[in-house]
Amino acid sequence: MQNDKRERVLLVGVSLYDEEETRQSLAELAELAKTAGAEPVCAVIQNREQIHSGTYVGKGKLEEIKEIAEDKDIETIICDDELSPAQLRNLNDYFDIKVIDRTIMILDIFAMRAETSEGKIQVELAQLSYNLTRLVGLRDSLSRLGGGIGTRGPGEKKLEMDRRLVRNRISALKRELESVKKSREISRKKRSESRIPLAAIVGYTNAGKSTLLNRLTGADILAEDKLFATLDPATRLYQYENGQQILFTDTVGFINKLPHHLINAFRSTLEEAKYADIILHVVDISNPRAEQQMDVVYDTLKALGITDKKIITVYNKADAQSDDIMPGKDKRSDMTVRISAKTGAGVSHMLDCIIEALYDGMRYIEKEITYADAGKIQMIRTYGQLLSEKYTENGIAITARIPKDMLNYFE
Repeated sequence: MQNDKRERVLLVGVSLYDEEETRQSLAELAELAKTAGAEPVCAVIQNREQIHSGTYVGKGKLEEIKEIAEDKDIETIICDDELSPAQLRNLNDYFDIKVIDRTIMILDIFAMRAETSEGKIQVELAQLSYNLTRLVGLRDSLSRLGGGIGTRGPGEKKLEMDRRLVRNRISALKRELESVKKSREISRKKRSESRIPLAAIVGYTNAGKSTLLNRLTGADILAEDKLFATLDPATRLYQYENGQQILFTDTVGFINKLPHHLINAFRSTLEEAKYADIILHVVDISNPRAEQQMDVVYDTLKALGITDKKIITVYNKADAQSDDIMPGKDKRSDMTVRISAKTGAGVSHMLDCIIEALYDGMRYIEKEITYADAGKIQMIRTYGQLLSEKYTENGIAITARIPKDMLNYFE
């Protein structure tokens, strides 16, 4: 009979300002733990003016946590913030069970989810970059049980290497990632040359991005009610009834306290939004922390240097939210729409808004251009969108959208 026993974990957080915010963060940490296959048993919060530099929490709270862990048969302690090498080492010296932090948890989930070679390279690079300064503390911690959270993916075996070998491996991975990045840039260039607009779907993890992409394009992408259910980005084509085409690309979900090692390793993937014509910011409006999650997304976009794109905020899961507490327009975006990716409600309106946003400031024209002026068509391709062209006896009949400041040029 298969052993499906789940790892029993205790969650620990430090509240510096707002205890309710810390409780919400620990609730999210509990969801992360479940995604990683563990069973969150209980949570402990300490109110402090600052995080203890040596042991994360104070001495009295350490003793309390130890008693709880022994009483409830806890196998792993998970801290809600990234631990320094000294904190990790000291905590492992104090407790007789495994101690990890939020970053290790997220890296572990990413190791579980990565399927493509690019994803696996990015995860391993993030794991090794994090582990490099923590080799001793991590080795002591992960050897306590010999498995469970934090031991998946390529990171575990690398803990047995010395720092020199880890640095060599990091350098090799960066070279591999640079090669992948060049391939991605070639793909972007081809997409750009095709003149097909690109919409990047971004949002907090589990906001419904993959469900929306499946709804729009029939893509068979995993869409589970779990954090980071999908990791590798996917791009699919959608065609309107009038023949207009648009590419949608689904990006990795954002999350509060996203490890900077992951942002650096996944930069080429996350930057898909940087090269998009428009951004769809998907928000799980049924989540009580929707506003805070939106802040995280905007902060992450800013960290990636994405500040000049048109944004449509898509309030998803509207079917699970009552209208009387539905928030109003997102003032940081250009448009706000409400949809249910699950039922399809509102999706048609969202598609209309995408076209409106893409061609805001452009004008539709129908013209017959003489063969002597055929060079104007290249200008349309460069600065606007050529919708159709038909060669006639007198010239080239075209339909197009062009910037309004070019109208006089075609009159």
